[in-house]
Amino acid sequence: MGGAVNASASRPARTLFAVTILTGSFLLFLVQPMVARMALPRLGGAPNVWNSAMVVYQALLLGGYYYAHRLSRWPVRRQAAIHFGLFALAALTLPVSLANLAPAAPGNEVWWVPLLLALSVGPVFFAVSAQAPLMQRWYAMHPQAGQPWALYAASNLGSFGGLIAYPLLAEPWLALRQQAWLWSGGYVVLLVLIALCARTRWGISVPGSMIPPEQSAPIPRRRTAMWIVLAAVPSGLMLSTTTHLTTDIFAMPLLWVMPLGVYLLSFTVAFADRRGPARIISALAWVGMLSVGGMAMVSYGWMGLVPLVCSVVLLFLVCTALHARLYDLRPEPEQLTTFYLAMSAGGALGGVFTALVAPLAFDWVWEYPLLILAAALLLPRGALPDWRHFAKIEPELRHAVLIALLATGAALVWQLHQANLYVDSRPLRWPLGAAAALLGLAFVPWRWAAVSFLTAIMLAQGGYDTLVDSRAGLRTRSYFGVYTVRTYPKDKLRTMLHGTTLHGEQSTDPMRRRTPLAYYGPGSGAGLVFGNARELLGPHARIGVLGLGTGTLACFAQGDQPWTFFEIDPAVLRLSTNGTFTYLPLCAPQAKVTLGDARLELAKTPRGSFDLLAIDAFSSDSVPMHLFTHEAFGVYLDALSPHGVMMVHISNNFIDLEPALAGELKARGLSAALRDDNPQRDTDYWATSWVAVSRDPAQIAAIKALDPDAPWRALGPPAPAVWRDDYASFLPYVTWHNFLGMR
Repeated sequence: MGGAVNASASRPARTLFAVTILTGSFLLFLVQPMVARMALPRLGGAPNVWNSAMVVYQALLLGGYYYAHRLSRWPVRRQAAIHFGLFALAALTLPVSLANLAPAAPGNEVWWVPLLLALSVGPVFFAVSAQAPLMQRWYAMHPQAGQPWALYAASNLGSFGGLIAYPLLAEPWLALRQQAWLWSGGYVVLLVLIALCARTRWGISVPGSMIPPEQSAPIPRRRTAMWIVLAAVPSGLMLSTTTHLTTDIFAMPLLWVMPLGVYLLSFTVAFADRRGPARIISALAWVGMLSVGGMAMVSYGWMGLVPLVCSVVLLFLVCTALHARLYDLRPEPEQLTTFYLAMSAGGALGGVFTALVAPLAFDWVWEYPLLILAAALLLPRGALPDWRHFAKIEPELRHAVLIALLATGAALVWQLHQANLYVDSRPLRWPLGAAAALLGLAFVPWRWAAVSFLTAIMLAQGGYDTLVDSRAGLRTRSYFGVYTVRTYPKDKLRTMLHGTTLHGEQSTDPMRRRTPLAYYGPGSGAGLVFGNARELLGPHARIGVLGLGTGTLACFAQGDQPWTFFEIDPAVLRLSTNGTFTYLPLCAPQAKVTLGDARLELAKTPRGSFDLLAIDAFSSDSVPMHLFTHEAFGVYLDALSPHGVMMVHISNNFIDLEPALAGELKARGLSAALRDDNPQRDTDYWATSWVAVSRDPAQIAAIKALDPDAPWRALGPPAPAVWRDDYASFLPYVTWHNFLGMR
């Protein structure tokens, strides 16, 4: 079947091919967070940026795999010549940098972000993405090579290494420009390795010792469809898990790469020659599905370290189980590129559904529980032994046993639902949930019963409330997140949450509708400075606010002060102007609202446009990093008058922003004071940390004199390096101990 093999191709060269595949995959997944990190200053720090990036990468990967599939039909020498030419052309775009694309119009980010990333990294990503299937194809062409599938496990190990290297090594130690040049050097090394691989196959004169694809037996369409589905569900689940982590905590490369990292590790286990670990994990996947998966419809009240770890562990178990089933359905090696092409198509479809379709179709992250249920429909039942055989249940008795189990399950689910409804019963949630998960394992031999029982558990553990909220229209979803508005008639209060983080509240009592609440109480830094703006800055002080939220700050407006709000999300503007929250129309109807990224829009204003400027933009619990860099503060100071005051909101559960801000203020020689306000728990006010900043020390002294009984303080030790657009990391300032106190 194969042609002659010369001396240079006398050995399979497994190590060389493994190193080449590892290197290519390492570079491929190192560049992903690097380019997404480059894009953050243009995109407002939205958590969905990473999902948009992943859609682009998956589409380019699909293109690369299709290219490898078509290229592999020709002799090695022609393949090598074409591939080297492609690499050389793509190299003209190095070092990697962002394309010069005009900013997106408000509301069009979902399409603009993929276009920006495709133009920025598309050529080199496409070229590198083809190397894994192409090198495996070349390797398998040798008569003594054997099965190539273990090399795919090596590919994913390299991918995992690239992902982990970025947040732990590249981002904390290297500027983006340095990262781009080092990656370019790796690109050249990869080209050399591919040339060496081609040399080992140079003497094979026909497409390979394998059967050419056009001569092999056709693959049934149903089997190809199963490959696509088994690849699509884990891909979508990985991205929906990422949405949860980055929305409810903060957007940073470490949380981007965790779900993708375990997704890639699952391939390493699932495609390994030794099948024992994959079978064990496939069995555990049912346990994770019925326990952690049962919480998939909880929309609030379940966050922190335990849910984070549980969701990532569940992702690993499910991905490994489904990818192991995918491996079990693999074709013969001559159909290798077709198999990988179908896998890549499935991955791209899962990404498109989660990142593009779901934000437009759903008011909440319904894609997550839907994908959990889809995974339950696909998990291999054979991973668990059929207990009916061990119990020696006769076939005619199985229906009676199933009915008894269903009755027991229904009673247990009802008790679980009641425990979630009433505060006094909530300590019973965990033991009842564990009992439900154990009982659910008995349903696995009947897949329809197992999936139905899992759905019932989801509904009992918060899913019913989530459905009720959606039916009541309490949620608004946009590219930048999910906003939930709740009204509490008894307390005469309306709140807005972004993800699970409170972003503001307003009293529904007509007598208190103008009263600032939440983070803007009378004892907060914002309350003191904005409430005394006339005395500090004059009766006609020009005031700007980065971040609209519920519009609470508008109720500090006095007289004919000109106010300007900068807001990136049109959905937030609608909530503040359609009567949901009435601070803005009641207190500052003359205020101007500018839609777009606050930093980019503020940069367009004339110098010295504002006497008081508030930096109060948050994405869920996180301040977007690009609003905290040296370049960002340069924009703020340009917009601030010489004696103006800047108020910076640094309240945060998971990141200590004080050192980074202290370092920036020290580098610029600015005067500042910090006020920590901790009001009593039974009030409508929340604990906050606000920092007053000015070029004029007299202004800071005047602010301190506003409330001498609760003094402002100096900022703590500064960070060793100033954050810049191309060199900044949240990682050293994450307050990990706070995760332990969140549930």
